[in-house]
Amino acid sequence: MKTALFTGTFNPFTIGHADIVERALKIFDKIIIGIGYNPDKETKDSFLSPEIEARVTQIRKVYENDPRVVVEAYSDLTVDLAKRHNAVAIVKGVRSIKDFEYERDQADFNKLLSDGLDTILFYSRPELSALSSSMIRTLKMFGKDVSQFLPKQELR
Repeated sequence: MKTALFTGTFNPFTIGHADIVERALKIFDKIIIGIGYNPDKETKDSFLSPEIEARVTQIRKVYENDPRVVVEAYSDLTVDLAKRHNAVAIVKGVRSIKDFEYERDQADFNKLLSDGLDTILFYSRPELSALSSSMIRTLKMFGKDVSQFLPKQELR
């Protein structure tokens, strides 16, 4: 069985993220969605805070009928999560050159820190390329309906 990781903070998990999962499932037998605690990101979350636990619950609801998708939070290195799950690759979504450069640097480090773990990039669909979790958070803060940008099963 070929397992891949799809990691991020997913705050929130968007239809763009769901699109990457669906496309990756055409290549891999199993996807581990790893919700990472990233102290460098501007969030109030701490590992296993109520906010991260809520994200785990929300994403699990999206995939509750698909045993090929597992969702968990983690606070160590992505390569350590990959090793625990015997993952053969990391899957990432890329919307822009800025995303590409960031993900390339991460991929290089992950490859160095592991036994050559590869990162596979999925370019966002053109209609989803402007969609970002931070944009959704901003719209929500201003009281806008963001439901069109979230998977249908996700709690809003």
